[in-house]
Amino acid sequence: MTMIFETLPTTPTSEELIDKAFSRAARAGRAKSGIQAQQSMLQTASNVLSDNLQNVVTEWPDFREVDPFYYELADAVVEVDEIRKSLSEIQWASRKTKEIGREYQGKLRGDINYTRKVRKQGFARLADIVEEVEDDLDRVGKARNDLRKLPEINPDDPTVVVAGYPNVGKSSFVNDVTRARNEIAKYPFTTKSVRVGHFERDHIRYQIVDTPGLLDRPEDERNAIERQAVSALTHVADCILFMVDASAYCGYPLDAQLELRDSVKEQFSDVPVLTVCNKSDLSTDVEADLYMSIEEDDNVTETLDAAVEAIGYEPELPFDG
Repeated sequence: MTMIFETLPTTPTSEELIDKAFSRAARAGRAKSGIQAQQSMLQTASNVLSDNLQNVVTEWPDFREVDPFYYELADAVVEVDEIRKSLSEIQWASRKTKEIGREYQGKLRGDINYTRKVRKQGFARLADIVEEVEDDLDRVGKARNDLRKLPEINPDDPTVVVAGYPNVGKSSFVNDVTRARNEIAKYPFTTKSVRVGHFERDHIRYQIVDTPGLLDRPEDERNAIERQAVSALTHVADCILFMVDASAYCGYPLDAQLELRDSVKEQFSDVPVLTVCNKSDLSTDVEADLYMSIEEDDNVTETLDAAVEAIGYEPELPFDG
């Protein structure tokens, strides 16, 4: 699956658009002479600007139809309402440049000096419109660059999210159970990386997501953007494996780990949250759903199987008439 923001084309700046339109217009004008040359230049410039501005808008998905997961992730990064406003302004500029082209075409009559003067006036009006949406183009361009960095997570695949304090073994577990090297992407709102791996059970593809920087500390220590990113994850998580280190060798007291576990349970109240005591070779002194040791390769597969069973995913089968 291609992540919906991955294919967004580069957004041109206002200066790039104006240069492109007027250089194309100059070439079109050289192919003709007299009033026809002025008409061709004006029409070319108007069309290039209107079409390119419209392309900026149409390449973006309709946010009203975007999966809630991607909507919330996008909103955490770029403020969707602001992007929609900018796209609306760019849409207006597309229509306006088309209208100006038609308006000035109607004025192109008389001697060549007059038509050249009118055409230049039309060019100035076109440039003014594009410059008016300069900030909107810049905002959309920056948003496009930020959104392309989002991790590729398929909201339709059954998904295991791994949570817990740092150093409890989350990444080691994800690395151990995925059949291929994990894709690693950086969230634009955290310096850490998110790891997305895949594994199969009974020909069903599962995602497993490790979220350092997001679900490894209490909610009141997350910033607003990180909290919204966690909220987005509630749309894709089908099971949470919350890992604890009963030995506290990870550097965090067991009480603090269990408090975070309870907070995650509250936030992901609609999905099963399984407490996994990792490093069971060091200590099992905690009440948990599962005990494993990645270091000793003990109960790792069984832990993953428990997550699959908790999800209980049944693929939709085509109707058999």
